[in-house]
Amino acid sequence: MYKILKQSKISKARLGVLETPHGSLSAPFFMPDATRGVVKGVEGTSVQSAGVGAMVVNTLHLYLQPGMKVIKKAGGIHSFMNWNGPLLSDSGGFQVFSLLHNKSGMGKITDNGAIFKSPIDGSAHILTPESSIQIQFELGVDMMVCLDDCPPNDSSDKKLQAAVRRTLIWAERCKIEYEKQIKKRKIREDKRPKLFGVIQGGMSKDLRRECARGLTDIGFDGYGFGARPVDEQGNFLGEILKYTAELIPKDSLRFALGVGTPEDIVKCAQLGWDMFDCVIPTREGRHGRLFRWKRNPKLQIPNYKMPPGYKQAPNSKFQILNFYKTININNAKFKNSKLPINAESKLPELREYSLSYLHHLFKIKEPLGQRLATLNNLEFYLDLMQNIRQGIKNNSF
Repeated sequence: MYKILKQSKISKARLGVLETPHGSLSAPFFMPDATRGVVKGVEGTSVQSAGVGAMVVNTLHLYLQPGMKVIKKAGGIHSFMNWNGPLLSDSGGFQVFSLLHNKSGMGKITDNGAIFKSPIDGSAHILTPESSIQIQFELGVDMMVCLDDCPPNDSSDKKLQAAVRRTLIWAERCKIEYEKQIKKRKIREDKRPKLFGVIQGGMSKDLRRECARGLTDIGFDGYGFGARPVDEQGNFLGEILKYTAELIPKDSLRFALGVGTPEDIVKCAQLGWDMFDCVIPTREGRHGRLFRWKRNPKLQIPNYKMPPGYKQAPNSKFQILNFYKTININNAKFKNSKLPINAESKLPELREYSLSYLHHLFKIKEPLGQRLATLNNLEFYLDLMQNIRQGIKNNSF
């Protein structure tokens, strides 16, 4: 169940709570990617200590390795990865389509599903709407996503139209299979996983509207933004994200898949999106790039310039620009820095280890360095979400 607790008076931002079989989540919320059942280099207890409420696992990767027999024998993905919080699984489609886009000889997409070869051992597989849902039920996740056709935003009109048609057909098949699995497994209403449809259509408002209407007619717990939220140059697609959010029923969850950078999360939350996931904080951490607040240690974000058509409150505390910075710990200037990684962290290791020591760990390629940098970035993102929620509560966001 998703309940909206408060609607911002100055933007489309919403404060809500989502109840799942593995606990409640305050929205807007961010989910780090635990692609193969793990946030790379960081154990689950530390991820939880950083404040993470939910994570995203990858249906395709877990299906291929270790395989569903192993995960089922372990008692499901929660038991397998020793995580007691909510989990969301993607459909696996994005990864298959990316594989086929980069290597056309690896398979093909048909109306029935995607036929592909495993990048691990070359074995043949087919991913259909039905099998995608079946795999996600076997994982035992709290939230799952329908299989959709996700071409790049700049695809031809013909390709985008075909993708919307296929996405709607597949969504209906996913919903039918979902209901079959609920009945077959005798899952109670309060234990039912949430199911998300994905709105495709590229940069076409007409196609986005057509897709959204078709999906809402089928009926889902939430709806996601299909395809990348930025263009080929990395520019934020604010107009189409704003338009798509307004197509989604007000009482449904709005999932901005793949968003993203801190400033893009702020923008999307202002436009009414509730859920976010991205590899950025963990991937950047593994490369030695750390997110840090630019202002005071209370983590307040200064004045935010609203999108056109929205009102700006005089006491607004949120600003897209200049509220954070990134540092590269590999830089020589940190070699002798005695400053802690983060003096305000709730994690003792980030308060007690110095930037100099972290610099040293990266220079000798010690995995502990990647772990500490990843924890730093996760905590930054979660503090960002807390500030956004507080801003909505205080009518300053």
